[in-house]
Amino acid sequence: MSPSPSPDPEGTTAGSPGGAALPQHPGIAAIRTLALTGPAGAGKTSLAEALLLKAGAIKTAGSIEKGSTVSDHDPLEKRMLHSLQVSQMHIAHGGVRIHLLDTPGAPDFIGQALPALEAVESVAVVVNAQNGLELMVRRMMEAAAGRGLTRLVIVNRIDAPGVDAQALLGQLQDAFGRECLPLNLPAAGGARVQDCFFGCSGESDFGSVEAAHRALVEQVVEVDPDFVDRYLNDGDVPATELHAPLEQAFREGHLIPVCFVSSRTGAGVAELLDVIEKLLPNPYEANPPQFMRREGDEAEPLLVSMDPAQHVVAHVFKIQSDPYLGKLAMLRVHQGTLKRNAQLFVGHARKAVRVAHLFMLQGKEHVEIDQALPGDLCALAKIDELHYDAVLHDAQEDEHLHLAPIALPTPVHGVAIRPSRHGDEQRLWEVLTRLVEEDPCLRLERGGGHEEGRGPQGGETLVYGLGELHLRVLLDRLKETYKFDVQTQPPRIAYRETISAKAEGHYRHKKQTGGAGQFGEVWLRIEPLERGAGFEFRDEVKGGTIPGQFMPAVEKGVRQALAQGVVAGYPVVDLRVTVFDGKHHSVDSKEVAFITAGKRALIAAVREARPVVLEPIVQVEISAPENATGDITGDLASRRGQVLGTRGSVPGQIGVDGLAPLAELSAYQNRLNAMTSGQGRYTMVLSHYEAVPPNTQAQLAAGYHLKEEE
Repeated sequence: MSPSPSPDPEGTTAGSPGGAALPQHPGIAAIRTLALTGPAGAGKTSLAEALLLKAGAIKTAGSIEKGSTVSDHDPLEKRMLHSLQVSQMHIAHGGVRIHLLDTPGAPDFIGQALPALEAVESVAVVVNAQNGLELMVRRMMEAAAGRGLTRLVIVNRIDAPGVDAQALLGQLQDAFGRECLPLNLPAAGGARVQDCFFGCSGESDFGSVEAAHRALVEQVVEVDPDFVDRYLNDGDVPATELHAPLEQAFREGHLIPVCFVSSRTGAGVAELLDVIEKLLPNPYEANPPQFMRREGDEAEPLLVSMDPAQHVVAHVFKIQSDPYLGKLAMLRVHQGTLKRNAQLFVGHARKAVRVAHLFMLQGKEHVEIDQALPGDLCALAKIDELHYDAVLHDAQEDEHLHLAPIALPTPVHGVAIRPSRHGDEQRLWEVLTRLVEEDPCLRLERGGGHEEGRGPQGGETLVYGLGELHLRVLLDRLKETYKFDVQTQPPRIAYRETISAKAEGHYRHKKQTGGAGQFGEVWLRIEPLERGAGFEFRDEVKGGTIPGQFMPAVEKGVRQALAQGVVAGYPVVDLRVTVFDGKHHSVDSKEVAFITAGKRALIAAVREARPVVLEPIVQVEISAPENATGDITGDLASRRGQVLGTRGSVPGQIGVDGLAPLAELSAYQNRLNAMTSGQGRYTMVLSHYEAVPPNTQAQLAAGYHLKEEE
């Protein structure tokens, strides 16, 4: 499945700002790329610190509490004691170069974690042994499987009190299949681990090491009939000879190895480094990245080569903005050799950009390098044309190349922001645009003068994110990083409007004020589409009653009406608009006339199509003490929610899965604290949209007055 390796050019040695030299590049076959993912509190950052220490990349381990870790270097991260952005590090160990990404674990920042999957061959989902399987464990396992990546489960904090590692392994196998098998097992009460892959004897805290070894070998040889025969005939196959079928098992998801560690004591950390070096795939061995050429229905898969001699293809998976250092783009090289001073094109841009500086990142440290090979993670600075998901290339044939998009959650929490000082509106927009560039799960809307709180007032800007924490961090960045004082209104819900019936609309725009006039007339038909289908525009005009050059203006007017809303001031979605007739004037017809006609015809049609307001319904996962189950399920029901099921997570705890309208969950953590004596926590993600109750729609529409066109 992988391209054939080409000889690696010799790497170069480049110094860091402090004068330290990078080791010579070991070659593509010696590259490992790994993203540490999983829920907040699982210990990803402390595990990264332990790996850096064990490999000799740092002399002493930093502390999250002291704000001295390599990956959590942002001032907000230090204050909040949580990762908020992706951090890039590199480790040299046993002759390989390990590119390591530490990702945030809070669900509000999954827009930072998911794009990291586009840069790596392997994903380590870190599980807190005390908390069991949390929502982010499931989400990241599913996302990694969807990208065809090698998955590794790391069970951290095995030395914590009350941990039942054997029960947790059973939960992993129940959730993700019998493919979840331990590469090592805790031993001596979690003080060390016992290898089960290369070794087949020894003592563990639970289970037989020999049985675990046998299960691993049987799972690996199943993918290759020749190895099955050897195993049946010889009774065992040495682990050192299983590399090829092991990589095939990783590619096919036939094996999901489980490793046990304690980042606090270092138990299992050296063994984990060896697993990364000896077992995880290099860029040649993993499933190829999912590149596509062209867009839409014309898109077709394209296999990029890992050949360093080919033309360059690199992908931007993270943008970071600094008010002093400018824009920093983290990227993965997929093909060719990216060199300092190279001239590259961004997407289908016609003007090349120059790579003045090329960096490898060690947290906040920028280590300058001369070149990066396929599989390398690196960074470019101060190139304004770069953006998230951009493809950089040096050949015209790659101008329409892009990675298959990763599924990102929809932002549904909104807050209205206005600058405290009059006249700063444009600067606020520019700063917010920078912050939104860093996170693909933030959405920005400019103020438009809607009434009664149904939309942003003049001078306001709406920002939508994945939750209250997401938006609070954005506001903190505005204040602390960019020194920007703003005023906000309470969080807003991302309601939508749609239609439930077919209807027609007509508008004739005629304006004569002396001299040249304006004239345009539009007839259109609308019909509902299934939920989530979006918007379709069709031109079925015959006989040239609306000349072709004016049809884009009609569509522009339709889109303007959809964006501002008709019933309650929220965007209209999930409908097809078909323009089937109209009139024009040989002298007075202009684009502006057909924009107005298209907009007003659409508004007239929506009013006749039984419009409804839609509200976001979120999937909620609640973890709480078992004795609070009744209170939680009853409270959800009182909030127009429904319980989908309950499950055990760790002893004494219960997991409750449910659906509820987002509007009913404002300040829900306070309510949960009251029901659980502060021991409950929850996460939520958008599930779908559905119609609000009639009385709610009446309330939402009551104060909204659509501005009529003259």
